Amino acid sequence: MKFSKFIVVLVITLNIIFAGVVLYIFDRTKVEPVELVRAWFAFTTVELWALAGIKKKEVQRNDQKNLGKN
Repeated sequence: MKFSKFIVVLVITLNIIFAGVVLYIFDRTKVEPVELVRAWFAFTTVELWALAGIKKKEVQRNDQKNLGKN
């Protein structure tokens, strides 16, 4: 599996686990960790956007190489 696909699967899996743990904590304490939730999902969103940007540049570079060969 490509590294980028591994990272996407990892982030999705960690988000699901994180959401489950937050729900469990909320059920036990009746206190929602709002800032922690916001920070976690902001972090994972930025990571995925950065990965998408890298992939986009890679595709553009490959397209330019292929156009140069023709």
